[in-house]
Amino acid sequence: MGYLNNQVVTVDAILTKKGREQMAKNDGSFQITQFSLADDEIDYTLYNPSHPSGSNFYGEAIDNMPLLEAFPNETQIMKYQLTTLPRGTAKLPVLDLGYSAITLKQGASLAITPQTLSYLGNDQAFESSGYSATISDVRLLGTYSGIGINTTAAVNANTNATVTIGTNVSKTIIGTQINLRATTVNTLFGTNTTLSSTLTVVGLDSGARLTIPLTITKTS
Repeated sequence: MGYLNNQVVTVDAILTKKGREQMAKNDGSFQITQFSLADDEIDYTLYNPSHPSGSNFYGEAIDNMPLLEAFPNETQIMKYQLTTLPRGTAKLPVLDLGYSAITLKQGASLAITPQTLSYLGNDQAFESSGYSATISDVRLLGTYSGIGINTTAAVNANTNATVTIGTNVSKTIIGTQINLRATTVNTLFGTNTTLSSTLTVVGLDSGARLTIPLTITKTS
């Protein structure tokens, strides 16, 4: 990883690990249909309306911040996607999963129905495009699926959602409800009594994002 020259306009485009996985399948499922923008690297507290040189220099420190090269770990980039909200919006939308952390025993099941708070003037709402949910290690789950959204992207994401390829074990599904069932495979635990992962949910309309820990406990 390195820095880009911020004195010139540079477009640095690469495929993430997930993108490379899709392309390697060579089955036509790799199709780029949308893009989004994010400002992960920007520290807006550097905006200085008291700059002695006037308004043209209020954002000088932000303009001169170093920019990182694109890197392929999709779980560590684009965390703060830009979104369009109605003029006058006073609160940014946030996600509520009903859990701050999840612990499941082997074979136990759980259904999660995300909700978006403070979105489009509603205290509580469901997003019409649904939610994407990414687990960092899908081997911990025997069942991992999303329901409620029937777009092509959702169907493709939910197909074979628990199948791993090589060492890439993160999986993303799309839906208005996320269904989980903990693995019953004892050999994954080795000498451990618990296995840990993370679940990251993103509202596909609002861009709101939430990551919580997921723990599977061994029962036998």
